[in-house]
Amino acid sequence: MSKIQPYEILFEDEAILVINKAAMMLSIPDRHRPELPNIYNLLQAKYGEIFIVHRIDKETSGLLIFAKTAAAHKSLSEQFEGRSTTKKYLALVKGCPFEEQGRINAPIVPHPTQLGLMTVANKGKESITDYTVIEKFKNYSLLECTILTGRTHQIRVHLKHIGHPLVVDSNYGGQEALFLSEFKKRKFNLGKYEEEVPMLARIPLHAYQLSITHPVSGEVVTFEAVLPKDFRAVLSQLKKWN
Repeated sequence: MSKIQPYEILFEDEAILVINKAAMMLSIPDRHRPELPNIYNLLQAKYGEIFIVHRIDKETSGLLIFAKTAAAHKSLSEQFEGRSTTKKYLALVKGCPFEEQGRINAPIVPHPTQLGLMTVANKGKESITDYTVIEKFKNYSLLECTILTGRTHQIRVHLKHIGHPLVVDSNYGGQEALFLSEFKKRKFNLGKYEEEVPMLARIPLHAYQLSITHPVSGEVVTFEAVLPKDFRAVLSQLKKWN
């Protein structure tokens, strides 16, 4: 079995580096366990000086951009802070929103009792997510989510808030894993001593499109990252059996 590569380089020039991060890889060093493998340290070992611009969750796959110079880092950081970038994700959720397009405008704060988690509360920071239903299945749907703010776990919290959490997300209303037997139903059979292996055991969230203003040329450039194999396999089975 081939080993999954931690990242794929999608674009590189003298100012920026754009990668497609594999799921289950940390973007930056863990605060409590800095020795764990992470993209920043891997790139630092390869390039020497590299600058962090933003991050995505460990279980989330998809686009990450790094700056190769201090000037590029300043430009990109200002763009992310000023909300002039466009960040789009693909998310597989439970059920299907009643409205096929919508805006979730719900403030987010750290959860009062569950360390490391977030929740919606009136006293929170402004948090806005736009969504569009891309494809419907029997009990699930594929959404495109555009985040206008960059709060921790924003998409996961907002999708839970509207009653359509990610299919797999034990922290925010989903389940711990997705199994083929859940939608293949009666046509699914296991051998006497076989144990079913989950099709997906991480959150189905992929940062698939990112638009920025290039810090040197000043042109608006858009990057896209293909869905990883596990996500594509789930969608394929849903189309077949749902």
